[in-house]
Amino acid sequence: MRKLTMTPQDPFTLQLSELTLADVPHVGGKNASLGELFRYLVPLGVRVPDGFAITADAFRRHIDDAGLANQIYPALERLDVNDVAALAREGARIRALIRSAPLPDAVAESVRSAYRELSARLGEAATDVAVRSSATAEDLPTASFAGQQETYLNIRGESALLDAVRDCMASLFTDRAIVYRVERRFAHASVALSVGVQKMVRSDLGSAGVIFTLDTETGFRDVVLITGAYGLGETVVQGRVNPDEYWVHKPTLAQDFRPILRRELGDKAVEMVYAEGGSSTVVERAVSGSRRRSFVLTDDDVLSLARWAVRIERHYSDAAGRPVPMDLEWAKDGLDGRLYIVQARPETVFSQRRTAKLEFFRMREKGRLITRGKSVGSRVASGKARVVHSTQDLATFKAGEVLVAPMTDPDWEPIMKRASAIVTDHGGRTCHAAIVSRELGLPCVVGTGNGSALIDTGHVVTVSCAEGDEGKVYEGQLDFDREEVDPSTLPRPSTPVMLNVGNPETALMVAQLPSAGVGLARLEFIISSAIGIHPVAIVHPERVTRREALAEIRTRSEAFASPREFFVEKLASGIAQIAGAFYPRPVIVRFSDFKTNEYAGLIGGADFEPVEHNPMIGWRGASRYYDPAYREGFALECEAIRRVRNVMGLVNVKVMVPFCRTLEEGSRVLDEMAHNGLSRGEQGLEVFVMIEIPNNVILAEQFAELFDGFSIGSNDLTQLTLGVDRDSEQLSRIFDEQDPGVKEMIRLTIERAHRWGRKVGLCGQAPSDHPEFARFLAQAGIDSISVTSDALPKVLEILRSPATEARSTGRATEFDRAPSSRSREPSSVERLP
Repeated sequence: MRKLTMTPQDPFTLQLSELTLADVPHVGGKNASLGELFRYLVPLGVRVPDGFAITADAFRRHIDDAGLANQIYPALERLDVNDVAALAREGARIRALIRSAPLPDAVAESVRSAYRELSARLGEAATDVAVRSSATAEDLPTASFAGQQETYLNIRGESALLDAVRDCMASLFTDRAIVYRVERRFAHASVALSVGVQKMVRSDLGSAGVIFTLDTETGFRDVVLITGAYGLGETVVQGRVNPDEYWVHKPTLAQDFRPILRRELGDKAVEMVYAEGGSSTVVERAVSGSRRRSFVLTDDDVLSLARWAVRIERHYSDAAGRPVPMDLEWAKDGLDGRLYIVQARPETVFSQRRTAKLEFFRMREKGRLITRGKSVGSRVASGKARVVHSTQDLATFKAGEVLVAPMTDPDWEPIMKRASAIVTDHGGRTCHAAIVSRELGLPCVVGTGNGSALIDTGHVVTVSCAEGDEGKVYEGQLDFDREEVDPSTLPRPSTPVMLNVGNPETALMVAQLPSAGVGLARLEFIISSAIGIHPVAIVHPERVTRREALAEIRTRSEAFASPREFFVEKLASGIAQIAGAFYPRPVIVRFSDFKTNEYAGLIGGADFEPVEHNPMIGWRGASRYYDPAYREGFALECEAIRRVRNVMGLVNVKVMVPFCRTLEEGSRVLDEMAHNGLSRGEQGLEVFVMIEIPNNVILAEQFAELFDGFSIGSNDLTQLTLGVDRDSEQLSRIFDEQDPGVKEMIRLTIERAHRWGRKVGLCGQAPSDHPEFARFLAQAGIDSISVTSDALPKVLEILRSPATEARSTGRATEFDRAPSSRSREPSSVERLP
């Protein structure tokens, strides 16, 4: 990245086109970064509003000419920032001093001249501008100072601009800015304020939001997170709304795919707009129901912003050439319909971590659920709740309490740092409460909607962000476990270890563990949690008999073009989150394997499912996919897989067929997949089959001709080998995956599959529950083992032991020499009609 150092000809104003990152001492971090964008990124297609900066020298001249230094800095040195009342009094006094003093003539004339030049470039007599602060210690890699000073919008005319400039200068001494500097040991007198003046983007008539070039909850680097809402972006930053959210996958975006891994529709209840009559005063107004149910950005907009974000991140690369994670603000002008980047600064939480360690929190017990929202981070904490509605309530807050509020304000930061956790009614993952909580390492649940009404001051609560995307607040003090894992210290055995991943919301975290990919991604979890509707009820709502079920189908799918699109989009999104997290490592996605009683429990399911006395060995798995009674539901699953691979470019997805009883059934499923656009081998698509039935083992060589690989499901294989219903409490003492007969079935599968050049994995529960079982699998020559994330460290340790490696390595060498194919007489599979 090229950096220029300049000596300003005019000491008080500089055009953005004249600035680079080297000019932080002159114009502060925000303005220097805008200049860098304007100079180097605009030629690459990134749109940035034109403008100019009023230098830090102008601020210093203003302070000196008015004789304010002795009235400001000695008093600040004596101030105890923990005294909230004294802080408020002193901050207000200093701001009033700066506002009341007229700008020096030379500064005022320089500002007027720069404003006229900007208006002339834009072809306007007096253009409308945004006036923003830019402190000389702002937007540093180690301290963002985000939100510490004020912004003034829709300013028009020279007189209004000069007033806004003084107001902006005064905001260097907001209560929150004073505290922030003290906590980070910045001397007050060493920090000056530059003011940025930019052409106003009319997002009050459009939309605005925030972009992070990593996942804000896990630090995962291969996604761009975009949030947005209607109107001015302050509603998103301040947490006044629950915004829309979008995740875009960087590696396949670079290959010109359209990889929007996930979309979350926010409620966007209010928007901030200008008061009538062209005033710079802003007001909040309610958003209509139809607009709330629509996304603020089109897919094309999302992808454009993501491409810009990646270019900006790459431009800001460090000395080693590594992209620097960025925190950006965007706006869409409602007049010209165009997107703009209006701020860019380094991300200051994950980019500053000095360790690669990951924290895993798990709830050991559950209490009464009080409320839920979006989780920020992955931690858990308990404490007495303190509901705060205004600054008047702050004095009652005690260290270690859980702060509960409709939303937080930057002025509250002195007490936020003393909280054990934070809960808000409003806001998304990029709002003020979320950003501060991440910096402080606090569990935070935002966007609960009603947390401040449901939680009582003085009651002990547990705030859990350890259960995926959804944060929860429980009654009482609950037990939880905390585990710290340093992925770099975990052993790498010769037998590849993969992960079983059911919840897409945990994928970005667990993908940072040293695994060979995903050996089992279950569609059932996505269907039950994110969709909740029976697949055939989606296709044939006219056959749903219960009015309540039909109404729920309409409600859940109303933001989508059709119920079918709702199902496919949600399923594809869940798959894509897992596939994108592990890309380019393989991710084996198993088609749905609900039992009939489980399908019947989905919305509308009772109208499409028979009643079976033993669903465990009933109409499940492969037998459903080609059946006329379910094949339209299976088509939805195929469409989702096709979208993930073909539209998003996540070709690391492989598919797996569960509970395939016969060779003919396997052939019919492959035909049904091809009918739905998923042909084995096309665009490298591999199709695996589960080994769960003794017939799969007996005919393993014939199944090898139909499928590309095997995955042993030890639960069902044990059930059907021993003749034990795995759900039977009375027979639980007999159900044993380590029974000699079950082990022999596994050994035979591996031997016969290898004879035909097919690889075999195991994705059952056995090695997760009994890590020693992994030793047997490795010594039997298994090609991969898939376990739960919490079992991974122990399994890796066992597989890396000398005794295990000695025997498993020998088997692997023999397999490596095995031919990939073999000539033989046509089999019974080849003779199938």
